[in-house]
Amino acid sequence: MTNVGSVDVELEIIQWLQVKAGPGVVVRDEVDNQLLAELPTIQVQRLAAGGDDGLRLDRALVDVDVYHSTRAAAITLAALVRGWLLTDLPGAVTSSAVFGRVSTASPQAARPYENTALRRVGATYQIYSHPVA
Repeated sequence: MTNVGSVDVELEIIQWLQVKAGPGVVVRDEVDNQLLAELPTIQVQRLAAGGDDGLRLDRALVDVDVYHSTRAAAITLAALVRGWLLTDLPGAVTSSAVFGRVSTASPQAARPYENTALRRVGATYQIYSHPVA
């Protein structure tokens, strides 16, 4: 029997986005003091929200932040990420997960960040997934 929520959505999305974004972009779950030297960076974090169907289907709310050297560059990359998530992720299958419907829960917007040498743009997505059978 498969445990509900046994897909590590955060890890799966990080690996999937890394392939989409290519080697010039860092995709990770946490940022650190080296962030300024690792631009552009996409940060993926599952929120403590969502739910499941009690069997296999997981409904995750996932925050995706893009960090870049300028606001325009951050907006451009965030728009690419949005397109990938909304159009390419539904129906995608990895070794551990099958992805279903994806929608925007909170649209892309500039978000504050303490370091004024970079810019942050983020959105929140609702992502349905279940383990590979």
